[in-house]
Amino acid sequence: MKRLHVWLIAILMATGLGLVAPGPASATTSYCGLVWGSLAESRDGFTEAQVVNVRTGRHTCFDRMVIDLNGKVAGYHVRYVDNVTQPGSGHTVPVRGGARLQVTVNAPSYDANGNSTYNPANPNELSNVTGYQTFRQVVSAGSYEGYSDFGLGVRARLPFRVLTLDGPGVGSRLVVDVAHFW
Repeated sequence: MKRLHVWLIAILMATGLGLVAPGPASATTSYCGLVWGSLAESRDGFTEAQVVNVRTGRHTCFDRMVIDLNGKVAGYHVRYVDNVTQPGSGHTVPVRGGARLQVTVNAPSYDANGNSTYNPANPNELSNVTGYQTFRQVVSAGSYEGYSDFGLGVRARLPFRVLTLDGPGVGSRLVVDVAHFW
């Protein structure tokens, strides 16, 4: 009888430990419920629109970069790179941060007459990102042959997403959100 009690206690303990032990991590679990990745995102297409502004914002779960156009966003390419480069020349543009996103929008920063539609006061600091959780620097890499390139320095290689939004008016926006954590 004593042997039966020992086995019964051993079985109950093993079962109990199995109930209390944590289960496997879910593949859909992520920071703030975000299920973004860190692979390149792109869309083909060209537009008659031009870049007119670049701005940033802080949110609870991510930092946001917005590129304003005076017409519809058509194409873009956003990817992590070792070095942000200038279009045309390929020269490296210094960007602070543990990782760098090169953001290319298929729209120039100049009109049909070659006049600038976006002329930032400081191309090396398009927006003050002091105090941002993820962003470290936003720079202009230049505009060449219908493409405008920007460098986004971030704390680390973190998940991101790319959106296009209509408005205001006939304009549109290319939005790059980078999560604060995985």
